[in-house]
Parts: sequence; C-alpha cells; structure tokens
Amino acid sequence: MGFVLIGVAFLVLRLGGWVQFSTSDFWAWVIVLSPFALAAVWWAWSDFSGYTQRRVMDEIEAKKAARRQQALEGLGLGDKNRR
Repeated sequence: MGFVLIGVAFLVLRLGGWVQFSTSDFWAWVIVLSPFALAAVWWAWSDFSGYTQRRVMDEIEAKKAARRQQALEGLGLGDKNRR
C-alpha cells in the first residue's frame, strides 16, 4: 500500500508540473511509475510466499481468542473472577 501511495504522489507531482524528476522525459516517467511496479512485485511475492494468508489466519485466531475470553467472562469463569 505504501508503494501505491508514493506512486500516486509522484504522479500528482509530475502531472501537476511541480517537480521535474529528470531532464529526460523517459527517465522521469520511469521514476514516477516505478513505485507501481514495486507494489506489483510486493503483492506477487506476498501471495506466492503465503505471507498474506498467514496474516489473515493470525487475525482470525486473535478474534477467536477474544471471543472465547469474552464468553468465559460472561459465564463468570474469566481471569478477572478467579481467586
């Protein structure tokens, strides 16, 4: 997501004419569009390596643990009610 935001910022600066990235028009566009290519590489790697799926599974496990703790406290068996 960070690469996309940087790419959008570069694109706005380039199209607005506020910043000149290079003297050559070709290299200026390479610099402006490179964050989008990096974002595509990052997303491909994270999907291929399973990084994205592990993060989703960790979030699900955290929600399950919180829901279980809340249910135990509702039954009076939680950590707060133990002596």
